[in-house]
Amino acid sequence: MNISYNWLKNYINIDKTPEELSLILTDIGLEVELLETVQSIPGGLEGLVVGEVKTCAQHPNADKLKVTTVDVGRPELLHVVCGAPNVREGLKVIVATVGTYCHPTNGEPFKITKSKIRGEVSEGMLCGEDEIGLGTSHAGIVELNADAVVGALVKDYFNIQDDFRYEIGLTPNRADAASHLGVARDLAAYFRKPYTLEDVSAFEEGTEVGVQVEVKAPEAAPRYAGVTISGITVVESPDWLKEKLNVIGVRPINNIVDITNYILHDLGQPLHAFDAAKIAENRIVVRYAAENELFVTLDGVERKLSSEDLVIADADKPMCIAGVFGGEYSGVNEATTSIFLESAYFDAVSIRKTSKRHGLKTDSSFRFERGTDPNMPVYALQKAALMIQEIAGGKIVSSISDSYPRPVSPFIFPVHYGRVRQLIGKEIPDIEIKAIIEALGIGVSEENGEEITVRVPAYKVDVTREVDVIEEVLRIYGYNNIELKSQIKSSLNTTEKPDKEVVLNQVADLLIGNGYREILNNSLTKLSFIEDEQTAVRLVNPLSSDLDTMRQNLLFSALTTVAYNQKRKQPNAKYFEYGKTYFKTEEGYKEQQKLALCIAGDQIEEHWDLKSKKTNFYHLKAAVDAVIKRLNIAGLQLQETDETYFDYGLNYMKGQKVLVTLGSVSAGNLKKADVDNKVYFAQFDWDLVIKIIRKNKIKYREVSKFPAVRRDLSLLIDDVVTFDELLRIATKTERKLLKEVNIFDVYKGAGLAEGKKSYALSFTLQDEEKTLNDKQIEAIIKKLLLNFEQEIGAVAR
Repeated sequence: MNISYNWLKNYINIDKTPEELSLILTDIGLEVELLETVQSIPGGLEGLVVGEVKTCAQHPNADKLKVTTVDVGRPELLHVVCGAPNVREGLKVIVATVGTYCHPTNGEPFKITKSKIRGEVSEGMLCGEDEIGLGTSHAGIVELNADAVVGALVKDYFNIQDDFRYEIGLTPNRADAASHLGVARDLAAYFRKPYTLEDVSAFEEGTEVGVQVEVKAPEAAPRYAGVTISGITVVESPDWLKEKLNVIGVRPINNIVDITNYILHDLGQPLHAFDAAKIAENRIVVRYAAENELFVTLDGVERKLSSEDLVIADADKPMCIAGVFGGEYSGVNEATTSIFLESAYFDAVSIRKTSKRHGLKTDSSFRFERGTDPNMPVYALQKAALMIQEIAGGKIVSSISDSYPRPVSPFIFPVHYGRVRQLIGKEIPDIEIKAIIEALGIGVSEENGEEITVRVPAYKVDVTREVDVIEEVLRIYGYNNIELKSQIKSSLNTTEKPDKEVVLNQVADLLIGNGYREILNNSLTKLSFIEDEQTAVRLVNPLSSDLDTMRQNLLFSALTTVAYNQKRKQPNAKYFEYGKTYFKTEEGYKEQQKLALCIAGDQIEEHWDLKSKKTNFYHLKAAVDAVIKRLNIAGLQLQETDETYFDYGLNYMKGQKVLVTLGSVSAGNLKKADVDNKVYFAQFDWDLVIKIIRKNKIKYREVSKFPAVRRDLSLLIDDVVTFDELLRIATKTERKLLKEVNIFDVYKGAGLAEGKKSYALSFTLQDEEKTLNDKQIEAIIKKLLLNFEQEIGAVAR
């Protein structure tokens, strides 16, 4: 929301600089995100001075140029060459001296330099309107009044004042501050000064029969007011009004529309002007639209309305989506001579739903959907009508029609002084608390010792409870005035260990460091991605058929991401996602936290000295093993998975529970998600992970001072024997000194018997207390060979 510094001065006398006021606004809850200077004329006429032409002679070398001497208040006259047809002796002019930057109406700024023009020295420029941003005329130089003071600044002559624009990050609950009046109210409370509303006593109602109003939906339009104004002329707005709107970033359109925009940003009350000649039967009907009723909005788009949309219609058709957007047909244009001016109080929920339904966000909907002041419509009408009379020459021909069957009452409730002090945490005197409350425009109807009864005006839509009033008091009293106590009391942290967020971030850092990217997908998916419809959580009112069910795994979320990127020439994928899955059980609905890993495409991309290398199942397994190692989870068993989503894969088991499942995604599921290439996927049961690592104990251990040694073995084994079995036998054989077992070569084929394969294993041995000798090492290797032979029939090669 944009606020003008000079505009605020219309309401309250401010003796603070724009920078000081910026800090104050932020302190009272209206956070200033940006403060910038705004010039009504580009360049602000800086450096331009008033001059008087003392002599004017024909240029000796050019028929259309004159050589002048100009007095600008300096000891010496300036010599200036000028080509304007109206330059003459005695004329008061605008002079751009050497070094001045001129900002033309159209074009880039340029600097005035001393130069020779057709052989004659020129020490400045006599300025026309378009050369300094004062207008568009290029007929000649600007002629100033004869009483203009030579040497005076031109910006002072034209009374040019800079303004300052505040960009305020308005929170959704502060609908009362969505205008210059609203901000001025807060400043008045802070400074304990009165603010003034413009007098509208000059407003006189007409006696003619104006547009008749019928409100058929009073629950959506609790108050609807309007007045008919005729005899208007729709033209460009006066400069002062255009400048007001330009400062806050609103583009001027014409005088009628500009006045409605001015009132909106001035008072926070949206208005809408209808061309009265286009209102069928001279009748306004405030009603709900018919389902699928067609309506063309001001942007030229034809929209299908819902039966829940409130519209402002005439006897035949809608003319406006109430509180959101006007219609193309009934809008004001240059041919308009009479208008019906609308000012209303609409139900916030109704406007918000309509705005979201049609994807229309306007300044009006922004205010209506947060809550406007139900007592403002008539005052806003009167102020706008007087402006229209003054600017557009209109005449108020009707009385104000005001449909307000159920006036909105103020919020009345008690406030206890003691609770104010308790929640704020400071001993604020009763008299100070009461003074702040009254300065905020909140009435005090009763006072009984430590308790008062307050009457909160209806425009403060978020102040409905005692705690809300306390927050208002704290805002104005000042957060910075609440001292921090030297002693801070705190309770013991009873948070369950481990901290889930810490563990999650540790694993995320590990995966990101290994080239994975985190993805975040919608928990809603399509029913065809669900394996068991009986346990599926379905949506009663889904947005679409593709988002009608809560997901039961993260697989199809990952596949959808892979497909999206493949179609955009990004086939290589290394993704991970934390997310929830959802099930319906006999006991009720159940959520489970999961961690998914997904890879596809090339593991190594093609390079001038490298060949590309496709990802495979073992690349994914390596990432899974790295996560398990990082979490310090031990005692897992591996078994082949029977998960139907995979062609093949593994389960990592912790007892009888599956900790993680990984595998190669089946062709059928790839096709279902429209994925072209092979994809490998793993999914951790994150709830089980947290439960397991809860028992982990971290102990410090010094790095061994003694060297590790490596020995390799090549074994001929049956094709059905897995590395996991070899690892289990090795670990059981030597528990103390064996630190690591790796496989570095696998061979099957020529030279080996049918059903056989060759594994080359490396064993890392280390003693924490001494250096191992050859005798100890050979004894361990022989023992390993013996156990391999006895348990799986391995033969050393």
